[in-house]
Amino acid sequence: MTDNRDRVAVLMGGWTSEAAVSRVSASFCAQAARNAGWDAIEVEVDRGIAQKLKEINPGRVFNALHGQIGEDGNIQGLLNVMNIPYTHSGLTASAIAMDKLLAKTLLAGTGIMVPPTLPIVEGSHVYPKDSTGAHVIKPRNDGSSFGVVIIPDDQTGPPARSMWPADKNLICEPYIPGRELTVAVLDGTALCVTEITSEREFYDFDAKYAVGGSTHILPADIPEAVNLKACLWAEHAYRQLGCRGIIRADYRWDDKNDALFMLEVNTQPGMTATSLVPEQARFVGMSGEELVNHLLEIAQCDD
Repeated sequence: MTDNRDRVAVLMGGWTSEAAVSRVSASFCAQAARNAGWDAIEVEVDRGIAQKLKEINPGRVFNALHGQIGEDGNIQGLLNVMNIPYTHSGLTASAIAMDKLLAKTLLAGTGIMVPPTLPIVEGSHVYPKDSTGAHVIKPRNDGSSFGVVIIPDDQTGPPARSMWPADKNLICEPYIPGRELTVAVLDGTALCVTEITSEREFYDFDAKYAVGGSTHILPADIPEAVNLKACLWAEHAYRQLGCRGIIRADYRWDDKNDALFMLEVNTQPGMTATSLVPEQARFVGMSGEELVNHLLEIAQCDD
């Protein structure tokens, strides 16, 4: 039988809103893997992915998927059943982190400050019940800022429900003014804190992925106490969720009131040329090739 221990299937695409971004991440990661000596093959994910993997017979999988299917535990469950070691977090950690409401509840119970969840009314329009002030409405289980809508204080009316698919579950939070921070955690250790600035209203899809869409300041020019708290909370979230490999924790820091809030944990952070995780890895002396190689070396199925 052919020895396929070095053959890597780099999973990408799929049928979710983040498929295009996933393909860019996969291109970056597949080339990095090949540079590191792996026989990397980019594989488009569709409903026949199990048969594709059976035919390719990879020694392991690099999961470059983003959003549902690849980030919510579905692909992890399939790979567990097929006994193919894979990168990033396992089924349970992925499913919890992808569910923003469930993850917030768990993290808040461990002492991490998260934005409160506002009860919302959904009809022809969407608005928070018994609440005033600026707020944010977003899908409960999407990434890459898809479907995130900020409602300022002075907006004349609530957004139409038709802005989101009818079957999309939504959550609502108060809008937190201040600065955007993020921390990557590799194998349980925080790399550094990056501040993200953008001319856009917030760190949306274009700010994340378009060249010049945002500016990354690392290390962030913030007080040492805030830096330490952001790193410690990210490491704590990593442990509490049971993550593996690399994650990224995103924050808003209300600098006027010195209040730090964790917004979410990404178990499949972007790995494109403009992404934050490879940038933080380079800052601590690890090239993109070394990062991808390391993630492949520690790939595993759930116990």
